[in-house]
Amino acid sequence: MSLMTPSSTLMGFVHRRRRGAELFLLILALAVGVGGYAAVGIGVDGSVPTDLIGYGGWLAALVVAAHIVIRLVAPYADPVLLPLVAALNGLGLAVIHRIDLGYAARGKETDFAQQQLVWMTLGVLLFIGALTILRDHRVLARFTYTIGFGAIALLLLPMVPGIGRTINGARIWINIGPFSLQPGEVAKVMLVVAFAGYLVLHRDALALAGKRVLFVDLPRGRDLGPILVMWLLSLGVLVFQRDLGSSLLFFGLFLVMLYVATERPGWIVVGTTLFAAGALGAWKTASHVQDRVDIWLHPMEYYRAQVPPYSDQIVEAEFGMGWGGLIGRGFGEGDPTRVTYAESDFIIAAIGEELGLTAVIAVLLCYGLIVERALRVALISRDSFGKLMATGLASVFAVQVFVVIGGVTRLIPLTGLTTPFLSYGGSSLVANWVIIALLLRISDQARRPVPDLSTEEESSDDESTQVIKL
Repeated sequence: MSLMTPSSTLMGFVHRRRRGAELFLLILALAVGVGGYAAVGIGVDGSVPTDLIGYGGWLAALVVAAHIVIRLVAPYADPVLLPLVAALNGLGLAVIHRIDLGYAARGKETDFAQQQLVWMTLGVLLFIGALTILRDHRVLARFTYTIGFGAIALLLLPMVPGIGRTINGARIWINIGPFSLQPGEVAKVMLVVAFAGYLVLHRDALALAGKRVLFVDLPRGRDLGPILVMWLLSLGVLVFQRDLGSSLLFFGLFLVMLYVATERPGWIVVGTTLFAAGALGAWKTASHVQDRVDIWLHPMEYYRAQVPPYSDQIVEAEFGMGWGGLIGRGFGEGDPTRVTYAESDFIIAAIGEELGLTAVIAVLLCYGLIVERALRVALISRDSFGKLMATGLASVFAVQVFVVIGGVTRLIPLTGLTTPFLSYGGSSLVANWVIIALLLRISDQARRPVPDLSTEEESSDDESTQVIKL
């Protein structure tokens, strides 16, 4: 059944609220986060952390507050999304704390875990604010072009002199006082909303078939404008900001939403061709892309190299995951700090080293469930805008996780994106909490019982009859 075609069976089905099930799953999620934090203390220092009660209490207060708000303002929302996110965020905090202790053992004091907890607090507050203020997601469709232009402005903001910053070769950061933010993380949420609104308005025109080539109906030439604009925007992000991951994410996101909206395989053919041409051109002309591909294909040739490019990061990650094996070495028995930026880009390598392949598979399963629940929301949504928006938000997680973990495991070239909810990074964490709030708002609208219009009509008829009798 197509995502864009409503089902009479689903329309007639009445969903239960399942808030009790959500609370039970949240308790299990808290056990993962708080238990992981305690296990880090025991494994590294040989004792339970002294701040375990305060840490666990604050973590519990955040997720319980989110649960209570859902009960009050979105009682029919999906009961699985929040526990999945809480478990991933709690696990990420525990692993980041483990990396902090590893840096401390090397004489380098960091407080990444404490900062991440602050960002999580801000993310939950914005999650609560989004659910409370936005009572109907369809309101966002009125601001399609405003949100779209705002997203483009955010993407261009790091290029402004005096504001933008270049970190690790990528110019994707801006300075606001003492803080560094990545506006592209906010832009990806806004782009989903803008794409959904645009495709709802122009879906019929974009679905018209053009020439037929090898049993595939290609789109008409006059309709290629949107995908060409998105292709050029993605190439601009790749060339000028040197951000391979975001470029792939934005173009892949638009292509998935375009295919779902039109149900035309021809768009996949056109999009894949454009992507292949852009990737080939970037590989031929951009030195940083060439370096990423060379490191991907021949990592050992650049390991401990004297001049760039260096492959130490990816090679050390592979060594660590190989050392972890199936069940891992346990917290404190590995050395994830050998991998540069283990707390952010390569946190999945730290999990693989000390918790093993089993934990990595469990993390992938959690991400798969988030994507599945988001697509389920799209399937049962009663409006086209909600369907496309939920599909786009699901695609954000799917594409980002594939790109990040694929790069860490050398399935594809390394791109530099963060792993949602796990990696250290305030911009990404806050934006992802807002994405979950939007998904819960759409699911609440989709799962609410349909009003019984026949009863209302009968009552109005009775009232009119009484008026006539009078």
